[in-house]
Amino acid sequence: MFGLASDRDEQSAVLALVGAAGSVWPWHRIADAIADVGSAIKIIDGDWSGFEDEDASLLHAMAESAHAKDSLEKYRSLIEEEEASGSHLLTVLDSDYPVNLREVYNRPPFLFVRGQLTPADDRAIAVVGTRQATEEGLDQAFRLADGLAREGVTVLSGMALGIDTAAHRAALDAGGQTVAVMGTGIRLRYPKQNVELADRIEKHGALVSQFWPDQPPAGFRFPMRNIVTSGMSLGTVVIEASSTSGAKSQARHALEHGKRVFLIRSLVLREKWAQDYVEKRGAIPIDSVEDILAELVALSRADEVEQLRLV
Repeated sequence: MFGLASDRDEQSAVLALVGAAGSVWPWHRIADAIADVGSAIKIIDGDWSGFEDEDASLLHAMAESAHAKDSLEKYRSLIEEEEASGSHLLTVLDSDYPVNLREVYNRPPFLFVRGQLTPADDRAIAVVGTRQATEEGLDQAFRLADGLAREGVTVLSGMALGIDTAAHRAALDAGGQTVAVMGTGIRLRYPKQNVELADRIEKHGALVSQFWPDQPPAGFRFPMRNIVTSGMSLGTVVIEASSTSGAKSQARHALEHGKRVFLIRSLVLREKWAQDYVEKRGAIPIDSVEDILAELVALSRADEVEQLRLV
């Protein structure tokens, strides 16, 4: 189908496969298949083997749909349109796909990015919590994000009102790096109250979306956003959250990802779910940013030991 494939060919093929899959396959399974084969083009061309019968049938169907020339050209045009507007695409095949996210089992096959992700973002902590935050919660989020940013830790959050907004603003005001993981397509600014904040983040960090560029906010997209926010980080700090909140959902994802989960001690005292996460699931109660930094040092040392064992 292709001669010597370019990175743009591969990116177009990744989007074509995802577009062909629709809702038949979870997108993270498409990411796995592409990564296992090492090429979206090879999947489209049928140059692969080793999948179980059910998966193989679905891959063949996706490949047949994506194989059409106009399909690939459509997605190439989409990538070029986004680049012209200031966005760029990363796929699971690209070397600059976020390192931490690549390691989780439910990673998305692609991300659209406005602004700039940097290697320093590998050392990132998510700071999340309720939209209906108390003044105490907003102050805690601001102080923690400020302290992390001043230590060179990237602050991740979801650009929602409340805790997320406080965390992003604190990181920016401290001159640090912050990344907003969006629950909409990259072309949108949501919520409307945070349009100016989004512009600041784009200039001094990055906006990231795993969705098609023009997709509007929808209830099911925010839990998906939480998975990416957890996946891109080394750990998640929950400031304030009820038992039904998205922040609690992100804490659950973080534990499933093998990440650190930090819970503000006042949250642990108030919420039964937080007490259970500490007592039964290994979440860490914290009082200050120093508690988080100490865990990051421990993680770094553990990585160094592991590297020595592999030599």
